[in-house]
Amino acid sequence: MYNGIGLPTPRGSGTNGYVQRNLSAVRHKKDRADYKSEEELRKLESSLVKKPNQDILDHERKRKVELKCLELAELMEEQGYGEGEIQEKVATFRLMLLEKDVALGKEGDQQQQKPT
Repeated sequence: MYNGIGLPTPRGSGTNGYVQRNLSAVRHKKDRADYKSEEELRKLESSLVKKPNQDILDHERKRKVELKCLELAELMEEQGYGEGEIQEKVATFRLMLLEKDVALGKEGDQQQQKPT
């Protein structure tokens, strides 16, 4: 007998004593209904819908601002402006774009909160 299963000894039984499990007596899991509660369903649904990472969104916004500033600097170089004047105008342009993005972000947040 191994682990309490099978014959104590295969002697005289006409078998080799090898124990197999009965595959014809398989329990069906389909018959059992496992319903989830409303709270569990809400948790599962919320885990499927992820909000975007705010740090990544901020980084993308800053990259777009820097791209516009770089384009302005290149345009001014082609037109023959001096380095000091280019840096000054690009800095003011950058501040203007960042302020505009912050204002748009706050308006967007308020619009998202109102319908709810």
